[in-house]
Amino acid sequence: MQDLLDKFNQLSERERILVAVSGVLLIIFLFYYIVWAPIDKSLETQSKLVATKQSDLLWFKQNANRAIQMRSGNGAATVFTGSLPQAVNKSAGRVNIAISRMQPQGDELKVWVDQAPFNDVLSWLQSLENLGIRIINVDLAEANVSGMVKVRSLQLGKS
Repeated sequence: MQDLLDKFNQLSERERILVAVSGVLLIIFLFYYIVWAPIDKSLETQSKLVATKQSDLLWFKQNANRAIQMRSGNGAATVFTGSLPQAVNKSAGRVNIAISRMQPQGDELKVWVDQAPFNDVLSWLQSLENLGIRIINVDLAEANVSGMVKVRSLQLGKS
C-alpha cells in the first residue's frame, strides 16, 4: 500500500487530479452497477408483482358474491331423497351415456363410464346437480377419440 502511495506522490499535480477524479468516477460506476441497479430492478419487479396481485384481489372481490351464489345453487337448494343409483341411471339414459360400473358406498355412489362425449358428460353432471345430487369428486381422462372423455371415477352423494 505504501508503494502505491509513493507512486501517487511522484505524479505531477495534474496527474494526481486525473487519478483522483478517475477513482471517484470508478467508485460511482461500481456503486451504480453493483448496488443501485440491482435494487432498482428488484423494486420495479416487485412493483409489477404488487400491481398484478392487487388486480387479482380486485377481481376476486368483484366475483366473490357470484361464486357464493353459484355454490349455494342460487338460493333454491334441492334436496334429493330418492334412490341414488336409479336417478343416476335414469339421468344418464336421457343424455345417452352408458355407465360401465356403479358401486354404492353407504349414502354415496361411485360411477365409471368408459367413453362419452364431453358435452354430454357436462350436461349429465348439471342434471344431477339440478336433481339435488351432490358431486363429491370427479376424475375425467381424455379418451382416444377427439371430443370424448372417460369418467375414471365419479363420486356422488345426497345433498
